[in-house]
Amino acid sequence: MNPKVDRFFDKDTPWKEAFAELRELALDSGLTEELKWGHPCYTLKGKNVFLIHGFKDYCALLFHKGVLLKDKEHLLVQQTEHVQGGRQLRFTGLKEIKHKARTIKAYMREAAEVERQGLKVQMKKTEEFAMPPEFKQALKEMPGLKKAFTALTPGRQRGYLLHFGSAKQATTRLARIEKHVDRILEGKGLDD
Repeated sequence: MNPKVDRFFDKDTPWKEAFAELRELALDSGLTEELKWGHPCYTLKGKNVFLIHGFKDYCALLFHKGVLLKDKEHLLVQQTEHVQGGRQLRFTGLKEIKHKARTIKAYMREAAEVERQGLKVQMKKTEEFAMPPEFKQALKEMPGLKKAFTALTPGRQRGYLLHFGSAKQATTRLARIEKHVDRILEGKGLDD
């Protein structure tokens, strides 16, 4: 138990009891408990294996390399179509977690073994993501923007491409691009 993580579990949320049960299972995994992104994260030699988090309708374990798990029970969920490696094991309450405790522990053990073996998720390269034509044009017209965009980390580049490309109308895509030009020039990501 890491006392820095206690504040997460001490919060009065609808998932408090479920979180406590997940913590007990996680502590049995032999992994190190840390606080990352404001959530309990369980690591192996500094590498993230899974974390506990909650949403309006469910709480979950997020396995960082979940796509590499066998998922024999077909329980893992891909949060959105753009999530490449992570997969969630979702729960609607304490009773469900207690009922599935053995299965949950098995998923935790497998996730730790994936990390122990050093397996890597094959991530889609940034250039494989669709580039909206409006952004392609902006890069062509503004060499400084192209240079700044290229200098961003691949994750920041993907973030912008997904944000710009998710707009259905060209006017919305253009507005999003214009709104973020200065951020890109400053070397900042979408959420920085």
